[in-house]
Amino acid sequence: MTVITKIMRQKNNPERYNIYIEEKYAFAVDESLLIKYQLSKGKVLEDWERDEIVYDDEVRKAFNKALQFLSFRMRSEHEVKKKLLDAEYGEAVVLEAIQKLYQLDFLNDESFSKALLETQKKTGKKGPRAIQQELKKKGIDKSLQEEVLETYTEEDQTEIAKGLAAKIANQHSSKTPMQVKQKIQDTLLRKGYSYAIISKAIEDIEFETEPEEWEEMIADQGDKIWRKFSSKYTGFDRKRRVKQALYVKGFPAEQIEMFIGKKELEEDGN
Repeated sequence: MTVITKIMRQKNNPERYNIYIEEKYAFAVDESLLIKYQLSKGKVLEDWERDEIVYDDEVRKAFNKALQFLSFRMRSEHEVKKKLLDAEYGEAVVLEAIQKLYQLDFLNDESFSKALLETQKKTGKKGPRAIQQELKKKGIDKSLQEEVLETYTEEDQTEIAKGLAAKIANQHSSKTPMQVKQKIQDTLLRKGYSYAIISKAIEDIEFETEPEEWEEMIADQGDKIWRKFSSKYTGFDRKRRVKQALYVKGFPAEQIEMFIGKKELEEDGN
């Protein structure tokens, strides 16, 4: 049993008070706890009461820390719990602070997951597989992941994927159809779309290439390849390697032959 001999408001934080027992500093509390436990000079505290007050104050501090963390953007329970544990609050304190956050609707994994889905769809243009990885990383329960992702319809996925495919095709108009298709597939797979959605996204892309366009493309890409192999090989060996490299990039055989023939004539002319 102990007696409070002095209570002083903190200079740097007027909402907190230092409690002195037997003229010695014992602990500090928020003003709300000062009122809740009716702390005043001369009040007798049992040891269990003191422990309860200190614990309650720890929960309050953890709660306020979490509120500050949540003020920047929505967070999952997993993120908040990790933040508080990293700040060295005890497990029991953290769990009670999280419970208070739920009660006051400051924390809600379902709302968080739905918001993350919408953000990743609209801003990140991501598919369900990539979004599921994000939800998993945030510590969202698997059943809630599946429930939220069910709202991401195939129609929505196809529409977003088609928009991405068209943008990629426009950005890489100087590439061969094979190169453009590969770029679209690689990007959409990385974004988390299925092969079925990717196939639908590519359906509307126009991959027709005019003869003069082939000539421009092969002149651009072919010159680099020709210079690369000319530094190491000559004759048939060089021709074979250049032909193989251009074929892999999707150039037609007749365009390749014409290009190589032109380069050989240029060399003979020099």
